[in-house]
Amino acid sequence: MAVAAITDNYAGERLDRVENFHGNQVIYIGWDYHLMFCAPVAFAISPDTPFDRLLEELIPGAYSQHPEFERIDWDSVQWILNGEAFTPELDASLAAQGIDHKSILRFNTPGLGGIQGSGS
Repeated sequence: MAVAAITDNYAGERLDRVENFHGNQVIYIGWDYHLMFCAPVAFAISPDTPFDRLLEELIPGAYSQHPEFERIDWDSVQWILNGEAFTPELDASLAAQGIDHKSILRFNTPGLGGIQGSGS
């Protein structure tokens, strides 16, 4: 997303550079059609983390309070990484799969459309 500064000579320091996260990177994970969570959740995580840790720890920690969470069929989940269809390898690291600093990973759960089909 492009940002326009108010003045032509603006020179600010970007504080969200990967170098500022002590070996971690920020990734965003969002659950499509479940707007009980209004925006993707941000995680600071090592790029060496295997993808299955997202499924076992991070995603449940963020989304398990949703009433539909327990009904997710993880084998049918559709993943989108930075706007492109994505098929994760569970035992491969995030970095090996192109999930880098400030990536957006979204998941769609067919058959689940939010609380009473409301999208929330």
